[in-house]
Amino acid sequence: MTTSHLDLGCGPVPRNPYRRDRLFGIDVQPAGVAPPGVQYVQGNFVIEPLPFADNHFDSVSAYDVVEHVPRQLVLPPLGLVYPFVRFMNEVHRVLKPGGLFLASTPGYPRPEAFQDPTHVNIITLGTAQYFCGSEPKGRMYGFGGRFTEQVNRWCIRNNWVDSNTPGWRRGLRRFHRRFLKGGLVDIVWEFRAEK
Repeated sequence: MTTSHLDLGCGPVPRNPYRRDRLFGIDVQPAGVAPPGVQYVQGNFVIEPLPFADNHFDSVSAYDVVEHVPRQLVLPPLGLVYPFVRFMNEVHRVLKPGGLFLASTPGYPRPEAFQDPTHVNIITLGTAQYFCGSEPKGRMYGFGGRFTEQVNRWCIRNNWVDSNTPGWRRGLRRFHRRFLKGGLVDIVWEFRAEK
């Protein structure tokens, strides 16, 4: 059986952390020439639905993306909408039952969560409860899915991204980032879609 992965906000080089057979990437910017074997889609997934069928992907990733998704917007004629909740609904929709969502983002109270002026969605370890568990708190804002929390913890900046590199190299990078560049900065999520 062929497996597939979607990398959200992928830029020119989509990532495939679970080494799926087929790789898709979506970004608001045009990709130019997509790398071989990658199916690239240009689209604004913050305000538009993901252009994929229900239950399409075995996994979805979002590296340095969720902090850019607004929590609230006023969109005529809809009025007040919750783009982050809609985003999480879309991630859940396109994942197969048991599919995995992996996200890495600078988290509060680290200054990296605030210093980029395009960061509009500040994440804490507690944010996961709005999308995980038997009764996610996000229901009050229209979240219709449900995830099981696999991982919700602090991580050294971008170290989770490199899980397929040799262990000695990851260890060296971890040492360098933790002790020489500021320590644990990102919150990493791995959620399993319950359907």
